[in-house]
Amino acid sequence: MSSSRDSSEKSISQAVIRRLPRYFRYLRELIRNGTMRISSKDLAGLMNLTPSQIRQDLNCFGGFGQQGYGYNVLSLYLEISKILGIEDNYRAIIVGMGNLGKALAANPLFAKRGVTVAGLFDVNKDIIGTTFAGKTILSMDQVKEFCKNEQISIAVLAVPKSEGLTVAQFLH
Repeated sequence: MSSSRDSSEKSISQAVIRRLPRYFRYLRELIRNGTMRISSKDLAGLMNLTPSQIRQDLNCFGGFGQQGYGYNVLSLYLEISKILGIEDNYRAIIVGMGNLGKALAANPLFAKRGVTVAGLFDVNKDIIGTTFAGKTILSMDQVKEFCKNEQISIAVLAVPKSEGLTVAQFLH
């Protein structure tokens, strides 16, 4: 997640980037439980990290906490939401409309996380042209033009593992 915002901005390690969704989930749960503040020690205990690791990770993105006072849970959650791009309203397609693809297409979490599922695609002629979750399932022959016209930034692959690389390369 090294950003192109500013060339002087330091690079953020992949380990920190991989932990951000975990922070997001734990903080969301704390908010649901009514927790207003949390110390790095308590957050570390929940996440099975060290307090020092929590502070180092969060310091990569600016100072969010106050020594001896901890972190404002809601503020930290909102900041991590911004870092993860949840407010950016990404547009996505789902490729592969078997059971997994259908489950993903019907899942409301995409919208809750700022992702609009704009198109559904498959190679199965029996389902191409049918409607699922309010969208017509389109042929893979149409995917490149669709992505260009609809400004798609995410492709969710719900295809067999043996086809994943081929599909990913085709979409690239």
